[in-house]
Amino acid sequence: MRPSAGGERAARALRGKNFLAPTVGALMLFLAACSGSPGTSTGAPVAGAPGGAAPNGGPGMGATAMGAMQSVGVVTAAVSKGTLGQEIEAIGNAVANESAEITSKTVNTVVAIHFKEGQAVQRGMVLVEFDSAQARADLAAAEATVAESQSQYNRSRDLFATKVLSQSQMDLLEATLKTNAAKVASARAKLDDTIIRAPFAGRIGFRRISVGSLVNPGSVISTLDDTSVMKLDFTVPQAYMFSLAPGLPISAQIAGVPTKAFTGRITTLDSRVDPVTRSIIVRAEIPNPDGVLKPGMFMTAKISAAAAQALLIPEGALVPEQGKTFVFVVKGGVAAKREVTIGRRRPGEVQVTTGLDVGERVVVEGTQKIRDGISVLELDASGAAVAAAGTTT
Repeated sequence: MRPSAGGERAARALRGKNFLAPTVGALMLFLAACSGSPGTSTGAPVAGAPGGAAPNGGPGMGATAMGAMQSVGVVTAAVSKGTLGQEIEAIGNAVANESAEITSKTVNTVVAIHFKEGQAVQRGMVLVEFDSAQARADLAAAEATVAESQSQYNRSRDLFATKVLSQSQMDLLEATLKTNAAKVASARAKLDDTIIRAPFAGRIGFRRISVGSLVNPGSVISTLDDTSVMKLDFTVPQAYMFSLAPGLPISAQIAGVPTKAFTGRITTLDSRVDPVTRSIIVRAEIPNPDGVLKPGMFMTAKISAAAAQALLIPEGALVPEQGKTFVFVVKGGVAAKREVTIGRRRPGEVQVTTGLDVGERVVVEGTQKIRDGISVLELDASGAAVAAAGTTT
C-alpha cells in the first residue's frame, strides 16, 4: 500500500533531524573545549625568565635581551690601502722584424739560383741571376757612345777658346755628352737588375722558380724574413691605454711551448683608437735568437702595468644590484648600504675608487641576510666578535 504524500514528507524531516543532531553536538563540544574563561592565562612563564617574562619577546623581556636577539652576526673586514699592480692579458700575432717578398723588376730568364730553401743569408748576398747578355751589350754600346761624345766635347773646347765654335754649339755638345752618360747609367742599372741580392740579413723561404724559368715583373721568387727580433701586435681596450707606455716589459707564450715564456718590451702604441671596437693596437718586440718564434704565430701576452696605491676590499663584500655595485658599511653596530665604484681586481680583492675611506669596515659574509639600517654583530673570519665594532680609523 503506497503511503500518502504528507506522510512521506514527515518521514524525510524526521530522518534529517536524526542526522544533524550528533553533528551539532560534536561541534558544540569542540568549541567549548577551545574557549577559555575570561582573564585566564593560557601560557606558562618561561623557566628562568625574571618576573615571569613571557616567551617570544613578550612584555616582560628586557631591552638588552631584545637587542641581542635582533642583531645579526656578520663577518666584516676593514678597508685597506695597498699596492695594486695591473695585469693585462691580450692575444696577438707575431710579425717578423723585417719581411720581404723577393721579386724581379724585368722579364727575364733564370740562369742561376744561389740559395737553398731555409738558408740564413746576409745582406747583399746574390740570390738569383738572370740572363744578362742583352744588358751587357746595351751597356757596351752606351759606353762607346759616351766615349765618342767625350772626345768631341774635349776637342770642341779648344776650338771654342779660339772662337771657332759658338757658345750655342758648345752647349749642344755638352748636352749630348750628358745624355749619352745617362744612357750608360740606365744600361748599367738594367745589368744590375739581372742579379737579385738579399736586401737584409734573414732566413730565406721556399723558392718558387727553377733554372730556365721565365720570370715576369712582380713574380714572387721567394720570401725573406728577419726573425732575430719578433714584433708582437695585439689590441687592448682603450681603458688600459694610459697604463701602457714604451719600455714596459711583457711576457708572451705560444700554444706549442706552454712552459716557456718569451719576454720583451713594448715599443710603440698606435696613433689611433679603433672607433668600432674602442681598442688600440700595441706593438712589442721580443728577442728571438733561437728562431723558435715564426711570423704569423698566435701568441698570448701578459703585461704588468706599473703598481699604484689603491683602496682594497674583499670581493665578497660587493653586492651588485641593477647594474650598480653596493657594500654594507658597519658603524656603531648598524649596517648602512652604500654605492661604490670599483676599479681593478686581483684574486680575492678589488679596488674601490669612490665611496669608501681607509679603515671603514664592510660586511664580507652575511650580506644576504641583512638590509640597510639593521643592527649587526661584527665577527672576524674565525667567528670571534670584533672589538670596538663599527669604529673607524
